[in-house]
Order: sequence, then C-alpha cells, then structure tokens
Amino acid sequence: MSHDFDLFVIGAGSGGVRCARIAASHGARVAVAESRHWGGTCVNLGCVPKKLMVQASDYGDWVEDSHGFGWNTKRGQHDWAALIAAKDREIERLNGIYVSMLEKAGVALFTGHATLEDAHTVRIDPSPLAPQAQPRRVTAARIVIAVGSTPTLPKIPGAEHAISSDEAFHLKDRPERVCMVGGGYIGVEFAGIFRGFGSEVDLVYRQPQPLRGFDTDLRHAVHDAIDLRGIRQHAGASPTEIGKQADGSLVVSLDNGTRIETDCVFFATGRHPKVTHLGLTQAGVAMQENGRVIVDENSETSVPGIYAIGDVTNRLNLTPVAIAEGHNLADRLFGKGPPRQWCYATTPKAVFFTPTVASVGLTEAEAAKEGDVDVYVSRFRPMRNTLSGRAQRTFMKLVVDQASQVVVGAHMLGDDAPEIMQGLAIAVTARLTKADWDRTIGIHPTAAEEFVTMRTRTRVTPHKVD
Repeated sequence: MSHDFDLFVIGAGSGGVRCARIAASHGARVAVAESRHWGGTCVNLGCVPKKLMVQASDYGDWVEDSHGFGWNTKRGQHDWAALIAAKDREIERLNGIYVSMLEKAGVALFTGHATLEDAHTVRIDPSPLAPQAQPRRVTAARIVIAVGSTPTLPKIPGAEHAISSDEAFHLKDRPERVCMVGGGYIGVEFAGIFRGFGSEVDLVYRQPQPLRGFDTDLRHAVHDAIDLRGIRQHAGASPTEIGKQADGSLVVSLDNGTRIETDCVFFATGRHPKVTHLGLTQAGVAMQENGRVIVDENSETSVPGIYAIGDVTNRLNLTPVAIAEGHNLADRLFGKGPPRQWCYATTPKAVFFTPTVASVGLTEAEAAKEGDVDVYVSRFRPMRNTLSGRAQRTFMKLVVDQASQVVVGAHMLGDDAPEIMQGLAIAVTARLTKADWDRTIGIHPTAAEEFVTMRTRTRVTPHKVD
C-alpha cells in the first residue's frame, strides 16, 4: 500500500523532533504534527525556562555573598515582568530553531491537533496554535506517538484556584506568598525559585522527606538545604481544601489540621501522559488506566507500526531519555547499520534547587538488594562559603558494590552538582572500580576532587533482600 509518508510523528517535543530528523537523514519521508508548542514541554514549559528562572533567582544571594569578599554591593529590586519578557524572547528563539532544524532536514510540518483514525491514517484539525488551519488527512507507513505529559492536579475542593507549572511561567506578577504542593523535582525547584526572589514559601509534601526515589542520605541533605533556604516544610501532609477569601487571598487546609494563608497555590503533584483526543483507543493501542501507552523493548505499541517514545510511555521521564529513544527508533526503522545504544540504567538526573542536586546509578538501598555495599560519604563547607558566611554545606556520596568494587552510584548536593555528575556518569556507566577513581588525580582546589579523594569508608551496608 502506498502512503503519503514513511513516518508520521505526533508531537514536536525533544523526542519527536530527534526521531523525525534522524529518520529523514536516513532518507525516509517524514512528517511531524504539533498542536501547541514547537519544541515541546522542555523548551516551552519545563527544563529550559525553569533553569533560566533558577539562575535569575540566584543573583540576589550572590549580592549578599559578595560582601564577605569585600564588595560594597546592594541588593536591588527585582523586575519580574522584565524576567518573564526576557525568558519569552529566548523561548521564541528556540521555537524557531526547532522549526528550522526540521525544515532543513526535509521534514513536512503540520500545525494542528493530530488524531489517529486507524493504524496508518492521521487527521490534523485546527488547534490553538493554528485556529484557522484547514483539516487534513494523511497516511503513513509508521506512526510515532511523542506527545509527552501534562500536570496532574489533585481533585480537592477549591482546586480551580491553584496553578500548575504550565501557568507558572506566565504569571503577570510574582506572588508574595506561595504554597507549593509536591516534594518532587518541580515542587522543590519552584520553591527555591520563588524563595530566591523573596517570596514566602510553604512546601507541602506527603513523604517524610522530599525527592522520593533519590538516595536517603541525599534526601536528608536536601531537607536541610530547604530549611536553610528559609522555606517552611510541611512533611507528611496533603491539602484537603483550598478556600478563597474576600481579599482574593487563599487558605490551604492540610490533613494534619494546619491552615496556610497564601497568595498562590502551586500544584507540583506529578504528571500523566497527554493522550486525550488522540484516537489511540479507536486505533487499538493498549494503555494502562493512567494513560500510559504500553510499549515493548523496541518502543512498539500493541498495534504493529505504531510506536511511542518519551513521557507518554511513563518509563523514565527525562528529556535526554526521550531524545535517545527517538534517535534509537529512527536508526532501527530506517538506518543501514545497527542502531546506537544507550545505557538507560545509568541515566543521571538533576534537581535545579539552590544548591543543585544530582545523582547517577543506584541508591544505597537499591545496591544493597544486589549484595553487600561499601559507602563513602563526605560533607564539607565549600570554599566560597568560608568567606561569604553562608551555612550551606556540600554533600557527596559514593555507593560501591563490595564484591566487585565497582562504583554503582554517585550522589551530590552542592554548587555545580549537575555539571560534575555528567562526568561521573561516564565512570559509573563504564563500571569503573573504586580503585580507578582513587588513582585519578583531582583538580585542586575544587569540590569535584573530593569524589577521587574519598579514601575512608563511612560504613558497610549488608545485603538486604525484600
């Protein structure tokens, strides 16, 4: 059967764009449909604008820190509107780059909402990004679902008064008081952002410590860092209701009896696959109850010829992982040689709080399920803080499989942790031993050199079977 395209990608986020570009480079006839933002969540409502705002929020502290180094500087007033405008200009520039990359690769672009009619037919209807567009129907030999995810909001009374990360990047004014609900990446990061700009911040989360899934020692270090940042933590709590008062302010009631008066309630309570109105059920694509598209090891769904990559599969929801999945899929479908392989098990991750958090490999608890573990921990005051007077300390940890002496995990809280962890991720992926780390000469004076000078074992954690 003849089709209009060899590959049709629904969603122009990082994963979808990479898949389309690589497939086109192999000679395939490729098209992409996008209904909202060229570049997807990461570029428009996620990683990129979030990090710009984190960086902006740090400058006030740097002014105060400079006094310890002899600078007679004064902290001025922050112009929130100017920041949002600058951020928007950068995002617009990046949108253009994504479109340009696809066009230069020879990819056909469709602006509108794509819906599957069957395993080979896609209908593109008008969307907010192109409300005047005419409906189109095209066919493709293969289809890739790369639509990403969207915020999940608690179903409690008054939830309509809250915002999510989608709205946070476009607030007209900075709220003076923010109640952040959620102790994951987004909640911790935005709590730090608003606090850095001077807002009073309450951080509410259900777990006893923030950042569920990270190493336990690292989570404790983050908890202490949040306290030092001046953020009020409400651990082990959940909101039950949001009330609006006559003056426009909000009151958040928690299940432990606490009431928080605030100007803004920000839900950072997870995300779920954005699969509504895609026609997946009609096309026969199997999904779980939360909308997760079920795929095999080759990213193929239950329908032959339909694939899914990135957050919509709810596997490892990180932008570089979606890019790797898209690249791998395009190579496998259209490449002439073996597809490039990635090591997903050692995918590093970072939380852009102040100070930053980063991790790669296994936590201590995960490693102990495999065998006895040697643990190395270091806590110290970074050089900058010896003069600035800031109380924040750096935390570093190595997790080593005792039998093989392979370093299976590295964890850090401190300045430039993500930049340092990217290099360490290579060592962990390569399964270098603690002896390899020990014989590596450090760069002095840096915080990073501590990772190759941790000689004294902190403790041994015995093998623990669930």
